[in-house]
Amino acid sequence: MTDLPALPGIRALEEEMIALRQHIHAYPELSFEEFATADLVAGKLSEWGYEVHRGLGGTGVVGLLRQGSGDKMIGLRADMDALPIIEQTGLPYASRHEGVMHACGHDGHTAMLLAAARHLAENRNFDGSLVVIFQPAEEGDGGAQRMLDDGLFELFPCDAVFAMHNMPGLPVGKLGFLEGPFMASTDTVTIRVDGVGGHGAMPHKAVDPVLAGSAIVMALQSIVSRTVDPLDTAVVTVGAFHAGIAANVIPDHAELQLSVRALKASVRDDLIERITRIAQAQASGFGARATVDVDEAQRFPALFNDEAKTAFARQVAIDWVGEEGLIPNMKPLTGSEDFAVMLQRCPGCYLLIGNGDGEGGCMVHNPGYDFNDDCLATGASYWVRLVEAFLA
Repeated sequence: MTDLPALPGIRALEEEMIALRQHIHAYPELSFEEFATADLVAGKLSEWGYEVHRGLGGTGVVGLLRQGSGDKMIGLRADMDALPIIEQTGLPYASRHEGVMHACGHDGHTAMLLAAARHLAENRNFDGSLVVIFQPAEEGDGGAQRMLDDGLFELFPCDAVFAMHNMPGLPVGKLGFLEGPFMASTDTVTIRVDGVGGHGAMPHKAVDPVLAGSAIVMALQSIVSRTVDPLDTAVVTVGAFHAGIAANVIPDHAELQLSVRALKASVRDDLIERITRIAQAQASGFGARATVDVDEAQRFPALFNDEAKTAFARQVAIDWVGEEGLIPNMKPLTGSEDFAVMLQRCPGCYLLIGNGDGEGGCMVHNPGYDFNDDCLATGASYWVRLVEAFLA
């Protein structure tokens, strides 16, 4: 137990919800493979009286709970998928699925929303419709878009939609809000450099794609430092460079993989254009040829929080825990989140909850990470307060 703020009804569920969270952690499932997790979620929602809808986005689960005669509808979203990481926490509830791990806290997000869903079903202190959205495949596989394509907001026309993510390094249980652009767009770019292979002892008879690719890597670093407004946010990272298999062989091609991020759509477009021009020009200078491909399946827009809905969500938190319960001076993040596409269709807010610096306090996507159970009751309680305020 912890002295962090929580509603009495949620506090009474805390031990059970922690056990549930740790069970989900022990049995993680990759994107679009969340079959057991979806079964667990659907079973709980059905038990608590929700109208359960399955299959949106493949393995997604949506629960609908109506109360009173109010015509407003609020959506709360949690992600369910895990990552292809070998867990190294040594915890008693560490992953039983080799090579798969809840290294981003989606087990905690799911448990928080389930705790709130149960409390709201058992108390029903609201007037309107509550939609709890358990999304598959947040980790770069477009689960949010799949749910939209399957008619999420046509079936459940929410007036607002909200999501919460834990953040290591921020004070445990504190909530963070920011209007406007909050998380960056992301593009995955592949550059293939075609040269002419040859013997490593006779480079003059080859066109070396490794050399051309290296020049491209260096030239790409000029984009952010020299062509982007210093007051704008942009990242161009070359995360992979593959070429050749032998020391004495000049390969005929090389491949670079890039992660490109921005907060403004105009900056995003300009980054892709400049990457293409630089890659082609640098390759040409070495007698090689560069082909640039942007993976459309891995393109996500910047996440934009609606100003009015974010102000409302922040005020709910202030009314409950005071200003001291909030993270001050929040700034945009260069990470990405596919909840952004839901916010393009329905106004709302994406907020953070501090995961602290304790055991497992390393950053997400780390094999030593663990969701901090101390913030579970606080996050669930905030969801309850938000629903009750929105559907008052």
